[in-house]
Amino acid sequence: MTHKKQTLGEFIIENQSSFQYSSGELSSLLNSLRLAAKIVNHEVNKAGLVDIIGAAGDTNIQGEDQQKLDVYANEKFIQTLTKRNIVCGIASEEEDDFITINSQDENHQNKYVVLIDPLDGSSNIDVNVSVGTIFSIYRRVTPVGTPVMLKDFLQKGSEQVAAGYIVYGTSTMLVYTTGDGVNGFTLNPAIGSFYLSHPCMEFPESGSIYSVNEGNYIHFPQGIKNYIKYCQKEEEDRPYTSRYIGSLVSDFHRNMIKGGIYLYPQSSKNPNGKLRLLYECNPMAFLAEQARGKASDGYTRIMDIEPTELHQRVPFVCGSRLMVEKAEEFMKNA
Repeated sequence: MTHKKQTLGEFIIENQSSFQYSSGELSSLLNSLRLAAKIVNHEVNKAGLVDIIGAAGDTNIQGEDQQKLDVYANEKFIQTLTKRNIVCGIASEEEDDFITINSQDENHQNKYVVLIDPLDGSSNIDVNVSVGTIFSIYRRVTPVGTPVMLKDFLQKGSEQVAAGYIVYGTSTMLVYTTGDGVNGFTLNPAIGSFYLSHPCMEFPESGSIYSVNEGNYIHFPQGIKNYIKYCQKEEEDRPYTSRYIGSLVSDFHRNMIKGGIYLYPQSSKNPNGKLRLLYECNPMAFLAEQARGKASDGYTRIMDIEPTELHQRVPFVCGSRLMVEKAEEFMKNA
């Protein structure tokens, strides 16, 4: 008899006790993210059939063209999280400011805030390349019973209570951590359930893949240039393979399974890097460390950076531990 695979719902309930604030709230929160993921997944998968792909005509706060599906995903995640009455605030990469949510029955009694990148890598939608959603969950720091404030969102990554991503690829997966390892669940579209398919995910200590947009090479700092040259050099187990999808979720996911490093350094074009600390780097850093990998800005641990603004950008180096340490060495010595 084959062993019945555990569903995400069953897994959440079973592992509730390993979460330091053992309550049903986090479970409900993860369940609402799971529901929104299914709705967005459905739209992503039929994006080629209907006029939902392409730019929406607006630009978001970062000045990037918003894809129609970005706007849709943003609305769906916000709607689902608001309706379930579990969070007191949401910050989205697509919104200029954070959203305060008043619980329906009592005033501001909810304890959690969610930061979300509703559709990461969305410029890939039009060409049928996988995209993803990234989420990060914190306990609020302001008193329960009051409206959330900016400081509830500007917490260091080390304060996260949960983080994860959904990758809408050849199969749809939800991967998350509550600080007790990383587990991956694959959606069975026939019945609409996520099943535990990748228990206890870990980065190999080292790998043979480096992921960076080499088109920006000329703009990179010398340390990163030197590291890329090192990756390309024919000696020992190198040259490494270059693999870059341009969707952080997909690149991270592949490197975690196969072993590799992802780099989005600062450049003369983006002096602070391009990725957002709160919506992309912190959640991915939490996942990386829980999966025995490493994440830094080239010098400092990502999760130790004190955020100063909602849409702050940082350079990002993340992946297999030994590879990240080697890249940091090149940064230090440049």
